This record gives sequence, C-alpha cells and structure tokens, in this order.
Amino acid sequence: MNRRPALANSVLLRQNPHNVEQWHRRVKIFEGNAGKQILTYTEAVRTVDPMKAVGKPHTLWVAFAKLYENHKDLVNTRVIFDKAVQVNYKNVDHLASVWCEWAEMELRHKNFKGALELMRRATAVPTVEVRRRVAADGNEPVQMKLHKSLRLWSFYVDLEESLGTLESTRAVYEKILDLRIATPQIILNYAFLLEENKYFEDAFKVYERGVKIFKYPHVKDIWVTYLTKFVKRYGKTKLERARELFEHAVSMAPSDAVRTLYLQYAKLEEDYGLAKRAMKVYEEATKKVPEGQKLEMYEIYISRAAEIFGVPRTREIYEQAIESGLPHKDVKIMCIKFAELERSLGEIDRARALYKYASQFADPRSDPEFWNKWHEFEVQHGNEDTYREMLRIKRSVSASYSQTHFILPENMMQKDKMVDVEEAKDELKKAGLPEDEMAALERQLLTTTSTTTDAAKDGGRRVGFVSAGVIAQSGENEGKVVTGNREDIELPDEIDDESEGEDQVEISQREVPAAVFGGLARKRDEDGEGGESGENGAAKQLGALERIKRQKLMQ
Repeated sequence: MNRRPALANSVLLRQNPHNVEQWHRRVKIFEGNAGKQILTYTEAVRTVDPMKAVGKPHTLWVAFAKLYENHKDLVNTRVIFDKAVQVNYKNVDHLASVWCEWAEMELRHKNFKGALELMRRATAVPTVEVRRRVAADGNEPVQMKLHKSLRLWSFYVDLEESLGTLESTRAVYEKILDLRIATPQIILNYAFLLEENKYFEDAFKVYERGVKIFKYPHVKDIWVTYLTKFVKRYGKTKLERARELFEHAVSMAPSDAVRTLYLQYAKLEEDYGLAKRAMKVYEEATKKVPEGQKLEMYEIYISRAAEIFGVPRTREIYEQAIESGLPHKDVKIMCIKFAELERSLGEIDRARALYKYASQFADPRSDPEFWNKWHEFEVQHGNEDTYREMLRIKRSVSASYSQTHFILPENMMQKDKMVDVEEAKDELKKAGLPEDEMAALERQLLTTTSTTTDAAKDGGRRVGFVSAGVIAQSGENEGKVVTGNREDIELPDEIDDESEGEDQVEISQREVPAAVFGGLARKRDEDGEGGESGENGAAKQLGALERIKRQKLMQ
C-alpha cells in the first residue's frame, strides 16, 4: 500500500511518457528523498520529447535547477540551466522563460553582473555563419528566434534600468526599436526614461518614431501623451510647431478617436493662441466626429463661444447645428435649447418659430415633455390665437404620426404580426404558462391571420378588378376569364323617372347568360324550389336594367 502511488504513477507514465504533469507528481511522491527526486528529474528530462510533450517541458528543467538551488548547490544549478537553454523547445517563449528564470536565480544570490551578462548572451543576434549552417541543416531551432522574444527584451531592459547606466539602457531600447518588436508601452517607457533625465527633445523623437511605427487604435495613447507633454513643455514658445503636430494628428485619426485630439487642440488655441482659431477647431470637430458625438460636440462648442464671445454669437452655431443633419431627436434638443436662448433674450417670436419647427419631430403620444414646454411657453408669453395655433399643430402632428402605420407595406405588416406573436410567447413563458397552451394560442393567432389574409385576397380579386370578361367562380372554367354575353343588350340612352306619364318606349328584353351573374346565380340555384320559383318569376318579368341595378345592390 505504501508503494501504491508510485506504482499508479508508473502505469500512467507508461501510457504517455511525455506527460509533464505526471512527472511533477512523481517527484512530489518522493518528497523528502532528494536522491530519488534527482533521479526522477534526470529520467524525466531524458524521456520527455519537447515536440511531443503534454504541458510545458521547460518547467521540468526549472524545477530540477531549483532543487539544487534549495540545497545551496549553485554550481550544479548553473549546469542544469546551461543544459536547459540548449534544448530545442517547441515554442520560443519556453526558452525565454528558462533564460529569465536563470537570471532571476542570479539576482536572488546578488550576482547582478552575472544576470546582465546572461541577458546579453540570450539577446545576442546569431552570426551569419551560424545562420548559414542552420539553413543548410534545414531544421531551424528555437535558439535562432530567441533574439526577437519580446518577453526576454522586456526583462533585459528592466534589468538595465535598475542595474545599468543610462547609455546602456538607451542602447537596449534602440535595439528593441531596430528589431521592430516594440509595443506602444515600450515607446512610452523609453520616452519617460529620457524625460526623467532631462532629454526632452530625444523623448519627442521617440514619440515621433512611435507614431510612425504604429497605426490606430494602438497609436492613440502615444499621440495623446506626445501632444500633452509637448504643450506642457513649450506652451506658446513653439506654437506653430504644436499646431502642425495637432493638424497631423487629427488628419491621421479615424472619426471615433478624433474627439480627444480636437479638444486638446482647441484648449491649446484658447490658452496660447487665438480665440477665432479655437472656434474654427470646434467647428471642424463637429464635422469630423461620429454621429453619436455630434450633439455633445456642439454643446461644448456653444458653451465655449458663449463664454468667449457672448450669448448672441451662439445663434449662428445653433442654426448650423440644426441644419447639419443631426438625428431628429438631437435636432429637437437643439431647437429647445435655442428657443430657451431666444426666450431669455426677449425674442418671443423667434422662440415660437423654433417650437413650431421642432414639433415635427415630437410625437405627442411618446414625447409629452416637448409639448408641455411649449404649453408653458404659450401660457406665459402667448395669447389666445397663438395657443390655438399650438393646439392645431399638435393635432396635425398627432394625425401624421398615427397615419404612418396605415401606409406601411403589406410585408412589413406581416412582419410586425410575427413579432407580436413572438412577444406574446415570451410574455406567456415568463408568466409560467405551459408550452402546450402557448402553442394553442399561437395556432389560434396564425389561423385567424391566415383566414383574414385569404378573405382579403378573395375580396381583392373581385373588388376593383377590371377585365374584358368575367372570372368564372365555379364549374370547369373556374378561375379563368370567360366572355360574357356576346350579343348587344339594347338599353335606352336615358331613363327619367318623371317620364312615367309620357309615352313609354318599348325595350326589347333578352335573357342574360348565367355567367354574368357569377356567384348570384349559384346562390339562387342553392335556394329552395319555392324561393326559386318566386324569385325566378319576378326576375324574368324585370328588364335588364333593373336586374343589373339589383345585382349591384346585392354586391
């Protein structure tokens, strides 16, 4: 029983000798027996193939080295790490992790020069001779790609900043930029390092390199930091250069990222430049920002213009905002604010005109707030005529919104019905009704809808249909166009009810074919014999004109 964990682990390792986790568990089984653990690690690193390994094979080497380190045997620890960095791993990151662990081990034992030397070895670019030899073999190991590992370079540059000199740190940053493996954060860190050491122009050059290397959205933070630092450093002494930077930044930025840059640009002009140029920047920003940010941008523009030039100057901006193609809800908001401005300036007629214009975007049923504001305005500043005009406009707007449902296409109406059915199912499901009741309700709704649709189709086929013949409703020619009575029916040009006392003109009567009457004839045949005899006798005594009139009345 004491040997059972080791035996079970042996069975699992026979099934898959490249399972890294099982080797770690086997080492834990022999915890307290250093000799057994060393033998287990030795067997593990010999057995596990990095290309077939399940897990991270480099962790076996690191744990093996830490075992010697824990027993104060640094010589063998370095030997293990030296062998570990020569293994051809599947991933470059695994090899970089081994180098970083080796350097951290040296740091723990106060060997700072040794740690820096290890990083220099790890990041060294392979020579041309080595590359040629590897290319001839055809199997390129991960050691050939190690010099482009960002993890390794980040660790190296942190060591240089902590232990090295400014020149050595700058050299490492320059190598990172030359290898084109830098990230926006590395650019910012490099620039901050130079600023701390009073190399401001060099820091700005680093920002320039960063904005050339990266594209949006990654370059956004670099631009914002660059412009903020530049304005803070130089202020108005290099205003033209700052303007050029801002113009370049806003020209490169997409619409969704341009808002922050424009606000910074306008702040620069307000603090160190001209107020007119600041207003131009705000105006340009209202055209470049996306639709969802235009209202906010116009509000900022109006508030700054009112503070700098006074309230009357904002009229032009309000008019421009209303005519700029904003969404209807935003146009309504701008009109209300504009009307409040005119009201505060005593321009009652102008304010009323703005309310009239905005009323077309406010449905009285869904937006009562707008109409309440207009109502309060008319109560305070209007008269009986203006109040009646407001009510008339309200009725017309309400009617126009209520008619939109009736002019929808038929397919939209059908789609709305299906949406209603789905919403009804969801509501019933939330209420806790079982599925079969929902299905029955849905079938009932669909049956009602289909019956109504069929009736509408049938009615549409008869009413308003203009044809040279008659559509047969039954018999062999059902659904086909059949001709009516080919013989002309002689009718008088004019019949006057008042001419009963005058001489009557005799009208020749002929029997009308049954096809003319369509469904009426079929209905007459279906009636009883008694009704048929009475109606047929009366119909035969009627003239053709009276029969046609009665047919129309029955339809």
